Parts: sequence; C-alpha cells; structure tokens
Amino acid sequence: MFERFFPDEEANSTYEIDFETLYREGYRGLLFDIDNTLVPHGEKADERAVALFKRLKKIGFSCCLISNNKRERVQMFNRDIQVPFIENAHKPSSKNYLRAMELLGTNQRNTIFIGDQLFTDIYGAKRAKIRTILVKPIHPKEEIQIVLKRYLEKIVLYFYRKKKGKAT
Repeated sequence: MFERFFPDEEANSTYEIDFETLYREGYRGLLFDIDNTLVPHGEKADERAVALFKRLKKIGFSCCLISNNKRERVQMFNRDIQVPFIENAHKPSSKNYLRAMELLGTNQRNTIFIGDQLFTDIYGAKRAKIRTILVKPIHPKEEIQIVLKRYLEKIVLYFYRKKKGKAT
C-alpha cells in the first residue's frame, strides 16, 4: 500500500551523495527540489549549494530545479546556480518532471530526482518513473502543512525501512 511513496534510496544529505559514481553508472540528468533539500526553507543559494552545482556541471550533469514555490523564490535561489528551473510545479503531478527531462534532453533511464518530501517530491518522481533519492530535511523549521505531513512520512518510512531490513 505504501510502496508508491517509497524512495529508491535514502541519503543523509544531498551533499553526501556520490555524484561521480552516479555519472559513471550512466546518469546524466539531476532534478532537485530546493527547500530543505539544498538549503533551509526560503534561503538563497549558499556557498555549499553554489559549489555543488559547479561540481555537478564539471562532472557533466545537466541539472534542473523543480519547485512548488513561486517564480520569485526559485529565481532568488537560482541567481548564483544558473540552471533551468520549473516553478509552481504542482508536485506530485508527473507533468513537470517529464517537462524537466525534456528541457535537459534526458529520459527516465538516465535521470534522478533528489528531494526531502515523500508525498510531493518522491511520489511525483515515481509517478514519472524516475529514480529517486530521499534526503533528510536540512532544517527542522518548516511550514505547518509540511510539519503535519512529516508525521505521516514517519509511518511510511517505517514500512520502507522494515522492507529494506533496516527498521528503526
């Protein structure tokens, strides 16, 4: 029942993912959520985020930001990153995941989505048939509707980890 929300894998942080290995495995497109995936909610791109995207571009990845935020928020974050983006994405709709791959010239076999929320980020990417990596939220301060969803996520993650043999 919960499998539709299960990520393909988990990471403690976006910044701990081994992107070089993913590139060697044939992945060429990376789609990212912004808030609590790359920076705390509402923050601009910090030095760590800028360095990450510089590194990803050097490796050879094409990147795109997919956010449910408004254009102004995404533009503020993207100012120093300079990658394609889709704002107001209506995640978990799969439409804009597919659109992002079109923008990058990638496909479902060579694209990965990285995000911090199961019911929007991961579920939408899975609906678009893209590999997913769930990262832990960067900061505990979140909007109330997200805080409420986190309680439900804990239940889903319990069953995910139990299936993977690592329930806590």
